[in-house]
Parts: sequence; structure tokens; C-alpha cells
Amino acid sequence: MSLFDSLGGSLGQMALKALPGIIQQVLPGGLNALLDQLRRSGYESQVNSWLGRGPNEPITADDLRKVLDNEQVRQMAQKLGIPMDQLFPTLAQALPQAVDHHSPNGTLQVPKA
Repeated sequence: MSLFDSLGGSLGQMALKALPGIIQQVLPGGLNALLDQLRRSGYESQVNSWLGRGPNEPITADDLRKVLDNEQVRQMAQKLGIPMDQLFPTLAQALPQAVDHHSPNGTLQVPKA
């Protein structure tokens, strides 16, 4: 069970809203930069599904491990308050939903600071 599973309900929705802001603090260019990294690494189909109106294609913890560097992982885990080894499964579960939530019209909205 990940942090997002244990939060549930309205807290889970708050976490979905917070994830882009956390990524923004860790990665120059924020969520857009992460999506670009994923596209360049061969995950364009998944990213497009999250931005589109259809079902979200999954991404695995191993997929994300190939894209993110150790410093990004350390910082994100710290900001989420979870151990580094839980970041990838948590991110794999939450990222598709977070992108979908922040792109209601197919275009990613910049998180408010």
C-alpha cells in the first residue's frame, strides 16, 4: 500500500493536486519537463493517454526508475515524506491520475505556487 492508498478520499485528492507542485520544486520545468523526459525515453503513448480523454495507460515503477535520476528521487521522496524505495511505486500509481487531473482539456495546467 502506498502513501496515496492510505490517504484515501479527500486527502487522496489533495495529494493528487500537490504532486505537480512537488515535482515543480524538484525538477526544473516541473511536470512538463518530467513528461518530456518520459516521452524521450519511449513512454509517449502513456503520456498521451494521461493527457487525453480516454483511459490512462499504466507506467511501472521500473519504467520510472529508468527516467529519473537519484537526486530527483531523493528530493521527491523527502518532500512526500516517504522512503526512497517507496517513491517509484507511489509515483507509478499517482502520476497518471495527477497528469489526468491537471489536464482537463488535454493541456497540462501549470500548478499554482
